[in-house]
Amino acid sequence: MADETVGIVGAGILGLAVGRDIAQRRPGTRVVVLEKEHEVAAHQTGHNSGVVHAGLYYAPGSLKAALCVRGVSLLREYCQDRRLPYDEIGKLVVAVREDELGRMNDLYERARNNHVPELRKISRAEIKEIEPHAGGVAALHSPRTAITDYPAVAREFAKDIEASGGEVRLGFPVTSITNVPGGIDVGSGQERVRVDRLILCAGLHSDAVAQLAQDKREPRIIPFRGEYMLLKPERTGLVRGLVYPVPDPRYPFLGVHFTPRVDGSVEVGPNAVLALAREGYRLGKVSVRDLAGLAAYPGTWRMAAQHWKTGVKEYRGSLSRTAFMKDAGLYIPGVGVSDVVRGGAGVLVEALDPDGTLVDDFRIHQVGRITAVRNAPSPAATASMAIAEHIVGAVFDTA
Repeated sequence: MADETVGIVGAGILGLAVGRDIAQRRPGTRVVVLEKEHEVAAHQTGHNSGVVHAGLYYAPGSLKAALCVRGVSLLREYCQDRRLPYDEIGKLVVAVREDELGRMNDLYERARNNHVPELRKISRAEIKEIEPHAGGVAALHSPRTAITDYPAVAREFAKDIEASGGEVRLGFPVTSITNVPGGIDVGSGQERVRVDRLILCAGLHSDAVAQLAQDKREPRIIPFRGEYMLLKPERTGLVRGLVYPVPDPRYPFLGVHFTPRVDGSVEVGPNAVLALAREGYRLGKVSVRDLAGLAAYPGTWRMAAQHWKTGVKEYRGSLSRTAFMKDAGLYIPGVGVSDVVRGGAGVLVEALDPDGTLVDDFRIHQVGRITAVRNAPSPAATASMAIAEHIVGAVFDTA
């Protein structure tokens, strides 16, 4: 008999990392992961760019900063141990105009405070040595930034859970969470699973699932679709590593960039347009229920009032391949519409407070013996093993 049973809602990389951490560090505890889809890593993890972030962007002292740096170390070691892809191809963050140099320098200081390894400022000539086809007047070079295969990592985490006597139960959409004497009942239709503790890692549906557990309504999830182009195979030699713009600090999005994948392809993107469904990976996917929820939330309108101009620009790129590639051509001059084909898309989950502010850091709520991960945006995949350590420590410190 298990000493205790811990349920986890969500079989993305974070939920599986939490389950694995419990199984590895707390022998005698049984882990049951509950997932509505019929495979693990079906949503955010399965639509991830594969980048292992080094920690450049995050506010010093934030959970993002601390857990990203720790997470990189854990993930690198895990991938090496399991013979999973992990390739330190490096990243350039490129300033293409003189007026971007101030923001680039601010980013450099932030990254230094976050102890990003081997980061340095480089000149136009040095850019050409690293990325012969790249433009720009100056850049930051992060040689330890890597790429991996996050769905493969997630599947390996699931194997670890099962090897420790746990269970990953697929096809179990959670419809009810009820505190009962001696535990918590998690329901899916007429089916019930009894657990002693529950951890919610529901990603796209984190606010809705948390409300089943009587957590507060805010923050609410706002889905943004990130669309990609793919360089044609004969043009993938245009880039060697990751090529990014200097980000706008007003937004959590990093702008259109060039991302080599472990399969040899190169993505260009993403943009960031408001998705019309939480699982809106296609432009035509619309959920009336999700739209009604967005329209009824005051934070949606306050966000729109602040950022509508940026939203119009992003939609223009979504509808026009020429507009999409205009920005990309600043970083790899000469690349254009004829060099790309339409790629896939992911949904970026952003948590939104009622005042219209996008939540910048990880946010985790405690409701009795239920822990709800309410916001886990990028670099959540990079930091998944470190976030799991953090959550498991907090869960088992709670009576």
